[in-house]
Amino acid sequence: MPKIKMESKFLTSLLTLLLLLCLFFSILDATNEDATRKTMEEFSGYPTDSHHSILSFSLDSFSVESEKLQGQIEDLSTLSDSPSPSVTRILYSEKDVLARRFIKGIMKQAGLSVREDAVGNIYGRWDGSEQGLPAVATGSHVDAIPFSGKYDGVVGVLGAIEAINVLRRSGFQPQRPLEVIMFTSEEPTRFGISCLGSRLLAGSETLVNTLKKAADAQNVSFFYAAMSAGYNLGPDDLSNLVLEEGSYSAFVELHIEQGPLLEEEGLSIGIVTAIAAPASIKVEFEGNGGHAGAVLMPKRNDAGLAAAELALAVERHVLESGSIDTVGTVGILELHPGAINSIPSKSHIEIDIRDVDEKRRNGVIEKVHQSAISISKNRGVTLSEFNIINQDPPASSDKAVIDAMEFATKQLNLSHKFMISRAYHDSLFMARKSPMGMIFIPCYKGYSHKPEEYASTEDISNGVKNGPGSCFRNWSDVVFKPFSGRSLKPVQQVAVGP
Repeated sequence: MPKIKMESKFLTSLLTLLLLLCLFFSILDATNEDATRKTMEEFSGYPTDSHHSILSFSLDSFSVESEKLQGQIEDLSTLSDSPSPSVTRILYSEKDVLARRFIKGIMKQAGLSVREDAVGNIYGRWDGSEQGLPAVATGSHVDAIPFSGKYDGVVGVLGAIEAINVLRRSGFQPQRPLEVIMFTSEEPTRFGISCLGSRLLAGSETLVNTLKKAADAQNVSFFYAAMSAGYNLGPDDLSNLVLEEGSYSAFVELHIEQGPLLEEEGLSIGIVTAIAAPASIKVEFEGNGGHAGAVLMPKRNDAGLAAAELALAVERHVLESGSIDTVGTVGILELHPGAINSIPSKSHIEIDIRDVDEKRRNGVIEKVHQSAISISKNRGVTLSEFNIINQDPPASSDKAVIDAMEFATKQLNLSHKFMISRAYHDSLFMARKSPMGMIFIPCYKGYSHKPEEYASTEDISNGVKNGPGSCFRNWSDVVFKPFSGRSLKPVQQVAVGP
């Protein structure tokens, strides 16, 4: 598919999705279809009331300002430590601070009240007409790994703010508060910790303890880096960030797919049913080393070959799981002393294993561990480390949220599919505090974390024309079921990366 055509399709879906987010702000009401009413009543927990429908709204009463939105995305991309078209925005760096200031400014322009917490999670709130109701929240992140793209996370923040602008221009007044969240450090670039802000909101004591001694590659401590960015927080402040139960009645995140499936299948929307979570493993072997020419092959105890054999074992065990949802990656393999004419005496390997099925994933981890033990014995090397750094549980989207998203896509005549997220997001941790859902939209060739992630503003006007559907016709406010929590295991360690 030509790039321009794909960008047009992407923008069309993106701008339509801005309106889909309003599903979590409102509920379609004026319908005689029993199935529709049942879905919405399950989502809200209360009978729908046709007397509160916004029957006076027409499709002409609102519009997405697509050029303005694209301009904001472009402006934000210039706040980068790498040249255009790439984006590099590292936690608490100068460009990160400027990006935070930019987002707060856009929130204020949208009429939102803005606050920040101790680590820099930014909240933009539109208060509802009825006091005391928990907010509906949406959002994502704007930090970026080195030499990445413009849209990862960003569409979930700026897009959500524009969704609120659409509501305001339509004359809509919410009953409950609406809140946009920009999470701190979804990417693990600086301290090796991903989803830092949302993890703290979810209540990770392990993360709190880790941050007390965390330092970056330049040996700058987390607290000093935060202070340099204007956040004068102490160790005790981290534990105070935990969200109270019932703070949000629902959370939804809009995100590019970061994969090719929607584009390849010609679909507009991906409704995320579950988010996979990785286990991150560090392994080290120690052998005897020696001269590459002098030590005969039968006498060798090669730590490098042990690591190579384990890397192949990871692939074998993942494939043996029998599920396409099980994936494994050896992302780091280091040899010591690292000379072409020296037999490796030490090897260091880091492994990422993911699945939406926690039991199946953990079964693969155990098989990899047994292979590491067997390899060390067979090759006469020492397995000096097998350390599971992180083992987060996956998260499932809330069924009522899934049903509501499906209903909305049908109302907007958008093609869709149910899918899992193999990358994980702040939504994984927000699921521990409220009902959660994610919406994926296509991205060009599935590119992400690279400059080609998505570009161009030429097709925004087409997106505006085709994006708005009928989702504001006859909508009323959401009243959500109280959230009683999930039967999820607590976070055990700190994740290496999303």
